Amino acid sequence: MDTLHLTNTTDDITKAGQLLKAGELVAIPTETVYGLAANALDAQAVAGIFAAKERPADNPLIVHIDDKDTVYSLWETVTEEAKALMDAFWPGPLTIILPRAACVPDIVSAGLPTVAVRMPSHETARAIIRAAGVPLAAPSANRSGSPSPTTAARVAADMDGRIAAVVDGGDCEVGVESTVISLCGETPTVLRPGGITPAQLEAVLGTVAIADSITRPLAEGEVVASPGMKYKHYAPRAQVTIVRGDAAAFAAYVNARADEGVMAMAFDGETQALNVPFVTYGAREDRDAQARELFEALRLADDRGATVLYAACPPVDGVGLAVYNRLLRAAAFRVVNA
Repeated sequence: MDTLHLTNTTDDITKAGQLLKAGELVAIPTETVYGLAANALDAQAVAGIFAAKERPADNPLIVHIDDKDTVYSLWETVTEEAKALMDAFWPGPLTIILPRAACVPDIVSAGLPTVAVRMPSHETARAIIRAAGVPLAAPSANRSGSPSPTTAARVAADMDGRIAAVVDGGDCEVGVESTVISLCGETPTVLRPGGITPAQLEAVLGTVAIADSITRPLAEGEVVASPGMKYKHYAPRAQVTIVRGDAAAFAAYVNARADEGVMAMAFDGETQALNVPFVTYGAREDRDAQARELFEALRLADDRGATVLYAACPPVDGVGLAVYNRLLRAAAFRVVNA
């Protein structure tokens, strides 16, 4: 298959919409990461996402919309909590889970009775949804398990020849996938952290729970209720280990293990003492920059031939919780204290 490389011009957005309406797969920009989109109401088209990504069938997808009113056809009931969150954070990097309506195919929700929905803030993403005329199921536009793409070039490296088109809408602003919150239990529960923090959610809803699975592996038999919950995810080819400690302790730990293929993933301004090659992903206290640069840093480490990657541990508050969550899964939960 020849993959078209499109931009965010009106003509190209129209073309992308036509392809999606015809059941094809199109990679689209969002403010979080690039998504691999298909008509969410077409089970055969959605099956193509799983095939192109080599994605496990038990991993549910998020449905993307361009108008809040669309949720009334996707969820059985739109609760007051959902309305409050939509008013506060949509369009934006928040995904809400509620029981699904009959029109949502089983494959979208991996057989679960719920569906995850969000309204992206990226103008090109919403324009493409409008051009398609249907809600779009769209996980990250990468091979399953590898770091999510935040540029069209990274999408093309993974997906050329596998999908109909890639729409280049520039670099992603947030850089990690959306926050996912379930409103199906007694207490609203964050299943995946992202650009909307627990504190922001609590300001709207009051009490919000944080799922234990954010910082631990899923238990045997535990249901994958949200994307991003798999044991190993977002991982480069290099073996990743998270290293806790200040800049001096991190450098000493990594330098003591210097060998061919060893690389550090450090914070900006903390590389002077390193005796190994390195990539950086934002300053230690700049959680937004860490989120924006995380996945590109993991991919750069692969580009530069790293076989072992030691990552400086980020702060775990605010957006830092999302960065830590992605790193934990990239590292298959390997964490050491320097």
